[in-house]
Formats: sequence, C-alpha cells, structure tokens
Amino acid sequence: MSVNRRFFLLGGSALAAHAFQSETTVGTGMIGVGGRGSFLLQGVLKQPDAKVIALCDIKPDRLDKAASTAARDNPATYADWHRVIENKDIDAVFIATPPYLHSEMAIAAIKAGKNVYCEKPIGVTPAQVRALLDAARASRKVFVPGQQLRAQKQLGETVRKIREGVIGDVIMVKAQRHAAADLPHDGTSGDWYFDVTKSGGYLIEQSVHNLDLCNWAIGAHPSRACGLGAIVLYKNDPPGRTIFDCGSITYDYPGGVKMSFTQNVFHPSSMPNGNQYVYVYGSKGAVDLMIGTMYPPERGSQPVVLSPKVQEDQFANIAAFYDSVTKGAPPIVDIRIGATAALTAILGHQAMVQEKLVTWSDFGIDL
Repeated sequence: MSVNRRFFLLGGSALAAHAFQSETTVGTGMIGVGGRGSFLLQGVLKQPDAKVIALCDIKPDRLDKAASTAARDNPATYADWHRVIENKDIDAVFIATPPYLHSEMAIAAIKAGKNVYCEKPIGVTPAQVRALLDAARASRKVFVPGQQLRAQKQLGETVRKIREGVIGDVIMVKAQRHAAADLPHDGTSGDWYFDVTKSGGYLIEQSVHNLDLCNWAIGAHPSRACGLGAIVLYKNDPPGRTIFDCGSITYDYPGGVKMSFTQNVFHPSSMPNGNQYVYVYGSKGAVDLMIGTMYPPERGSQPVVLSPKVQEDQFANIAAFYDSVTKGAPPIVDIRIGATAALTAILGHQAMVQEKLVTWSDFGIDL
C-alpha cells in the first residue's frame, strides 16, 4: 500500500503522535461562538479533561449566550481574539470564525504554543492553506481540522470495506450536496457568508465535508478539475451577493478515477434524491457511502449492508482532540487531511470561476 493510500485509509492516524501534556485539565479558549462555535462549546463542556477559560466573539449577544452556557467554568469574555491567544492558562484553542480568518488565527495560536482545533475549511485560498500547513508541521502541538465526518464509525467501516476490495477497484464517484433553501439572508451570519472572499462560497464553506468523503473513499486527492457555477435563482439576493447558488464540477483523480459533484440551494425537500449522497462505483459493484450499503452488479441481486447504522457520538471528533492533547493518541484528522479537503474545494471553485481546466500542481503545495 502506498503512503498516500495508507494515509487516506487511516485518516492520518498512521502519522506519529505529537508531544502531549500530562495534566488532566486542559484550559480551553473558544474563538467564535456563533452557530458552529456554540455547538463546539457544548462538546467541549462534555469533555472531562476540558475547562473553558475564555470565550471570544465580536457580537455581544453571542458572547453573552456562550458565557451562560459555560457558566460552570466562569470563563473570561473577550471581543479581541488576541486576548485568548495571549492567555497563559489556555492550552487549547477552538477556532470557529468566518473561514477567511481561520488560517491567520490558527497560525497565531500555533506560534503561541497552543493545541488547536480549527473549523473547516482551514483556508479559502491556496496561500492560506500553505501557510497553515507549514506552521502546523513545524509545531509539536496537536492540530486538528474540523472534518468531523472522519470520526463517524459507520463511514469509517464502509471506507475500510471499500479499501479491502469489496467493489473491486474504485473507478468513479458521484456525489452531491443539495439544500432546500439558501442560508437565511437576514441571519446573523449574513454579514459574511454571501461574500465569497470571506466564506469561499458553498463549495468551500460547506461542501468541503462532502469532498473530503470522496477523497477518503477514493484514497487520493484529485489532480485536476473543470466545472461551471452560477447564480441562477438568488440573483443579487441578498444585495451584493458574490457566492454561487449552484454548480457542477468534474474531478479527475490518479489512475483515471472520475468524480462528478453537484451542489445547489433550491432542491425542494419533497423531491426524491435530495440533500447529500456519495455513490462509489467499482469494477465489482457500487456503494452508497452514506448508508454503508453495497449494490452488486448482477441483475436481481440484493443490496448488502457493509456497515450497519450505529449510534454516533456527535462530539467524537472533540473527544479525540482531547485524547491527542492529554494522552498522545494519534489524531483522527490531521493537518494533511484538512489541507487536502480545503484544496479540493478550492480547486473546484477555481475551475467554476475560471471556466477552464485547473490542475492541482498549480497550487505548488507539497502534501
């Protein structure tokens, strides 16, 4: 098995664990406590090794709500994220701000000697991804990107079966992320989400999860991409909108494996085959990755459950992060997976924007 294939199979756990601390309590700071950050905060509070030392957000209502949620730990509250980084009592930092800030904040936290959990995507440009990749590799602290689907047991077991050859050689993947509606235009994230320079758009901000699953199933990252995207329904809605509301991308992977990915935000909830799926096609059958089921190629054959549905821990990725910090456990997801997922999304986005074939080698980033 090649290094790349081993990496994607084990989700990075084959890499050596970083240095870890022996203390039982990990002082934790949260930067960004909006929708995603408040969810992460719930997970942090459930960890026996964690104590929330500080919270940070530029919106007072969010900060007040988070402070109430974490009242048990009586955290300090800041509007300036630098205050969290500078706090000597903080060992671990969670970053859940708009995507364009992820790389800058994570690098600052790493340089301050913190363990870092950074929400996806780790950057919205190749330069941001490269800078954070270099910083994380130079550090002996734990860095975990928020590609939390890698922590789901059913998905992991299904990918393992694919890697064992249950459908032969993987030859194609078809995936989509469709939604029934746009993000609320008057929501609290509307001030940054519809600005492509801040969010990266749907592909980079949200579909990075789905693209990571495709990479995981194939066992590699794409070498090139072409595609088209547009604003077809929500034209100048909200005013000044610069993110697409739909797109279609074809990715080419090593060995000739093809992947077709579509996204939109106007798929009626009553319409079949909506929302999200990842279909993995092989030389001996196909797998619906999201439900862990294999479909043999013979006419009249019955589906085979590869991995039964299990009760997933929605905070398994957070628990794994603290295990890495306190016990030196290899992280489920590491910087390479985060960088690969972000660059896969950026590759597709650039292909849609430029309306031409874009190659991975254009990034000039060594993974």
